[in-house]
Amino acid sequence: MDQAFALDRTYVRLADGAAAVPIAVDKDFWRRIGEDAQLQEGRLVTFFHLDRSNMHWEMHPAGDELLFLVSGKTAVVLDDGKARRKVLLKAGEALVVPRGVWHTLEIAEPGDLLAITRGAGTEVRDD
Repeated sequence: MDQAFALDRTYVRLADGAAAVPIAVDKDFWRRIGEDAQLQEGRLVTFFHLDRSNMHWEMHPAGDELLFLVSGKTAVVLDDGKARRKVLLKAGEALVVPRGVWHTLEIAEPGDLLAITRGAGTEVRDD
């Protein structure tokens, strides 16, 4: 792709090799992520504007997820099946969510988040 695109509507899959492949995103993307064959390899780079309307729980069994809060303030809620804990992120801070750990966000101040994760096997649920 030799033109600019919005990372919140077109994610990028960093292939296990050298490729970076843009992937169009629609409203059902996260509901069917585990079924999408093109997301079973490599890592997915995503960008979100955080507000209270787009929250869900997710878990990535195939790898850790890097969350980088560009702006705003949010708590990352982690659930490892034994206990829940919260990690507060302020603008400019990052967190590695271990693979297999369910997580969601509690937004204190709307903002923007960059995430890098393996898409393979991702599960999503509502709380």
